[in-house]
Amino acid sequence: MESTCFQVCSIKMKITNQIIEKHGLKLEEFKNIKKLLKREPNLLELGIFSAMWNEHCSYKSSRVHLKKLHTKGKQVIQGPGENAGVIDIGDNDAIVFKIESHNHPSYIEPFQGAATGVGGILRDVFTMGARPIALLNSIHFGSPEHSKTKSLLNGVVSGIGGYGNCIGIPTVAGETKFNETYNENILVNAMAVGHVKKDKIFYSKAKGLNKSVVYVGSKTGRDGIHGASMASAEFDESSAGKKPTVQVGDPFTEKLLMEACLELMKDNSIISIQDMGAAGLTSSSVEMASKGELGIELELDKVPCREENMTPYEMMLSESQERMLIILEDKKEQKAKKIFDKWDLDFVVIGRTTNTNNLTLKFNNKIVGEIPIEALASKAPVYDRQWIKKVNKKKEINLKDLKKIKIEEALIKILSSPNHSNKSWVTNQYDQSVMCDTVQKSGSDAAIIRIHNKDKAIAVTVDSSANYCKSHPITGGKQVVCENWRNLITVGAKPLAITNCLNFGNPENKEVMGEFVECLQGIKEACEFLGFPVVSGNVSFYNGTNNKNIYPTPVIGGVGLIKKLSYPLNHSFKKENNILLLIGKTFGHLEQSCFLKENYSINEGMPPEINLLNEKNNGETLIKLIEKNLILSSHDISNGGLITALSEMSISSNYGAKIQKPKKLTNLFKYFFGEDQARYIIEIDTDNLPKVEKILKDNNIYYENIGYTQKKYFEIEGELRISNKDLFKINNEWYNSY
Repeated sequence: MESTCFQVCSIKMKITNQIIEKHGLKLEEFKNIKKLLKREPNLLELGIFSAMWNEHCSYKSSRVHLKKLHTKGKQVIQGPGENAGVIDIGDNDAIVFKIESHNHPSYIEPFQGAATGVGGILRDVFTMGARPIALLNSIHFGSPEHSKTKSLLNGVVSGIGGYGNCIGIPTVAGETKFNETYNENILVNAMAVGHVKKDKIFYSKAKGLNKSVVYVGSKTGRDGIHGASMASAEFDESSAGKKPTVQVGDPFTEKLLMEACLELMKDNSIISIQDMGAAGLTSSSVEMASKGELGIELELDKVPCREENMTPYEMMLSESQERMLIILEDKKEQKAKKIFDKWDLDFVVIGRTTNTNNLTLKFNNKIVGEIPIEALASKAPVYDRQWIKKVNKKKEINLKDLKKIKIEEALIKILSSPNHSNKSWVTNQYDQSVMCDTVQKSGSDAAIIRIHNKDKAIAVTVDSSANYCKSHPITGGKQVVCENWRNLITVGAKPLAITNCLNFGNPENKEVMGEFVECLQGIKEACEFLGFPVVSGNVSFYNGTNNKNIYPTPVIGGVGLIKKLSYPLNHSFKKENNILLLIGKTFGHLEQSCFLKENYSINEGMPPEINLLNEKNNGETLIKLIEKNLILSSHDISNGGLITALSEMSISSNYGAKIQKPKKLTNLFKYFFGEDQARYIIEIDTDNLPKVEKILKDNNIYYENIGYTQKKYFEIEGELRISNKDLFKINNEWYNSY
């Protein structure tokens, strides 16, 4: 294991170029630090700058572009900039939510990396005063044949399930994907959703002078030191030696911490509160002081430590889990301490707010570090990095040049592939029903969570589309927002807002930076047009190994509102002889499709065109039909096209479908496997067909009557006939043989 002696050496040691490099800082950045301090920093101060100026904490390569995102809306209570975003769902109820990455730690130590990713995102939510009600995840692994994939997959899934199950929060939705681009850099993105009353939301902005700064939760150890810096660098051959930078989680302590914080939040004791996440005590204290334009003084002798002889350097940079920093109102310390004593948690006043605008650190009654807050926050580097535009010529695939296959054969290949096979072997490891408000679990387009003791609910879902984003980043960025929008609509929810986790390679690479800028442009355009703002998020750069970057993988987590929950809407067929309508026009776009990838290993060309006007009109009209109780089941059409969506509806129910051949589009493969956007399948009662058609025509919606439901078999006239049992068996083949 590589020595990290600078973690424990004296803060008086000479700062060399090697030490600067080990701290993840550029020499030019070190020069700027000296200018800001008007002197050379000691090792402790250098470590603090390293924590606050790394990519993970400062967003120095992305901040310029993140400002362009659409973040406003009448439903938005709190947008980006806080621990999590907050949206209004009426009746004094609000939803708090955010998604974050824990990619690097999960590759090095999959169980603890994934587990602490869940713990960290939960703290972001209950820090705002919200009780967490749901967890989601988006996890991406390398090729199933890669030597590391199986152990990484098992470790990550166990870590997610272990933490969520133990703390008692349901894990209700997510996605598990495989692609060789993640062979040496997996992605583990965790999302948490909480419920809070609008008048009991808490923020991290410090206020007032000489207020108590209180440390609560677990004791500080040496785990996680330089975790944020590690997450701001590419992997190489020495990555396996970075396990000390991975935090160790304890969900049972987090449960105690959550309950203690929520109990304290019932009165007016708290001025501000901040999770000790990435960069630990450093980031939490600096962020609180920076937002409040105050100084903060900490007495590090008082920090509860679980290991002997910990140095100020280690205390400030430790990322030990289950810890919070609170600023209290005057004379509230004893009452607050009683609460944390009851929950058997540390509660120690370790400092005060000041008017110095400095971070002042004392140890053994001596000042061991003093840095202007603005030097760590507002004066952190901001880079407008060079980037190049993606050029990808449209390439029409001539099916006549490919080996001839039957429709049934092509469908079986998709349904039995790793990315489209049944993932219940993952979700069954998660407790999805704890708290008793899960109305619809994973497996449909979106999960549904009832607002406790009310007849309204929220829908939640996560989506990504790396191959589209790699091919044409602007279109890919639009598509992933639109797919998330559709997934919420199909369960009867009005889409309200999104959180995003932007997973990219090295931003110093012009092509990677171009992918980031253009994906963000696509996300911005879709969010603006759909009225679907971004309220929180995370950027994860440097996802790659030895200069080989992952595909651009923006992950979108969406929340929608169901004002009155009469019954959960999903994509399972409900009874036989119901009409099936295809909403939206089919053009037969096969470039970048699952059909070509799974059957011919072709991954070329442009993604399908995104027509935002059609997306909005088709989606809003579908909501009208749902609100009038005219739809029995619905499913959006995305990867794998119409035939895959219909198969999924059959697999999840006791009914199949009989589908007629199209009359206009002559190529059946383009019709059934094309991935054209803004499309849905809806199941309706025959008696309601006139009402549905009238609403569709009044709203200028293109639709087709494509067939009807039937017992036991999925059938396309003259092309295939498969029983539901066989479809289910095919869809479970991959995992059973893996």
